[in-house]
Amino acid sequence: MPTAPTLPERLDRLPWSRWHWRVVMALGVAWMLDGLEVTIVGSVGSVLQRSDTLGLSTVEVGWAGSLYVGGAVLGALVFGRLADRLGRKRLFLWTLAIYMAATVATAFSGGFASFGFWRFVTGFGIGGEYAAINSAIDELIPARVRGRVSLAINGSFWIGAALGALLSLGLLDARILGPQLGWRVGFLLGAVLALAILLVRRHVPESPRWLLTQGRVQEAERIVADIEAAAGVRSPEPAREASVDRPPSALPTLRQVAQVLVRRYPHRSAVVLALMVSQAFFYNAIFFTYSLVLTRFYGVDEARVGLFIVPFAVGNVLGPLVLGPLFDRLGRRRMITATYALSGVALAATGVGFLVGALDATTQTLAWSAVFFLASAAASSAYLTVSEVFPLEMRALAISLFYAVGTGIGGFAAPALFGMLVASGSRVNVFAGYLFGAVLVLVAAAIAWRHAVDAERKPLEEVAPPLGLSRDAG
Repeated sequence: MPTAPTLPERLDRLPWSRWHWRVVMALGVAWMLDGLEVTIVGSVGSVLQRSDTLGLSTVEVGWAGSLYVGGAVLGALVFGRLADRLGRKRLFLWTLAIYMAATVATAFSGGFASFGFWRFVTGFGIGGEYAAINSAIDELIPARVRGRVSLAINGSFWIGAALGALLSLGLLDARILGPQLGWRVGFLLGAVLALAILLVRRHVPESPRWLLTQGRVQEAERIVADIEAAAGVRSPEPAREASVDRPPSALPTLRQVAQVLVRRYPHRSAVVLALMVSQAFFYNAIFFTYSLVLTRFYGVDEARVGLFIVPFAVGNVLGPLVLGPLFDRLGRRRMITATYALSGVALAATGVGFLVGALDATTQTLAWSAVFFLASAAASSAYLTVSEVFPLEMRALAISLFYAVGTGIGGFAAPALFGMLVASGSRVNVFAGYLFGAVLVLVAAAIAWRHAVDAERKPLEEVAPPLGLSRDAG
């Protein structure tokens, strides 16, 4: 007599449905909000240096970006552990509420101190989003499409970026609101979007996979049955013993987590660390100072910076959408290596064009758009990798740890460093920063080619067995 399918197997075999679209929209907005925040700051960076706004210096604009990243690092560490302890749903509601409150406060900043502080708190909420959301998405999406869906969702950062760029164009226009008031309204609009999504997100269920680790089998069974009904699939009759609640699994201690990362999966840890550090530097170095490069080196009017961010954002959105399916078809290792390597080569070539003065504002933007068509898919694959190659009981914490370490090393210093490089007015100095970023992603590509996991189309429990079932493996 055939055995009844397990709850994870039932989730993985579901056809794509409206229910999955709702989950993607409700949870994926985290990256849109991040993109909106980063782009608004990038677009108004020059505006905030005006004496009739906040009067920030170029270096302070760079430090504001670093403080945002620093808050995201701390938020990921705090909320990642809590997401494994308290569940995915509770945390992705809390973190969105924190983001919403902090971005409202940012709109009322009066100087660098208050602006920097509220940017830090905003990042704190967004960092927590990454751990809880990546865990929930991977645990709810069928295995056969997990790669493309995860990349598309992570790439939605750039939908928010495009929205932020378009908002800045209108809000900074003197005929509408103008620089003095427009940048404040931009942050308030981000809070309005967060409130709308918070209302939708309340209806996303807890991860059944996480509920199983808590011994809440009957609740997990009800949720999976509801999902099947929404997808038009008839639920099988569960085995009687499988529907009985049982004692929860113990949350792994930090020492046990360290043993899993360092002893059980050292190669996976090395791959994830390399991917996260390199993509964080690559992105934060360029994007947080995007407006400063355009205004200082190409003479772009500060109110028109958003116009140049739109094609850049389009390239970033299209990359994961076009290349994402290949991560499920050709495999993780091949595509991660290819996107990282090609991104590094393309950035180095674009940097040479910038150095010798062969580019103007338009061609520089188009060149960056081509670079980040590749780099966006590469960066998104880093988040996909960390969210699927470690055991369920420590998944959110693993995401937060590698996000924190990778972003702390590669992202925190990058905006401040590039702010100083741009402030120097030297193309040679800025090019050196670009070249360093290119080398980082090329090294990451080499490590991925050697050690990345072939996780395509496999259930999460096969890629990384739960701690109670796994055996030591390399």
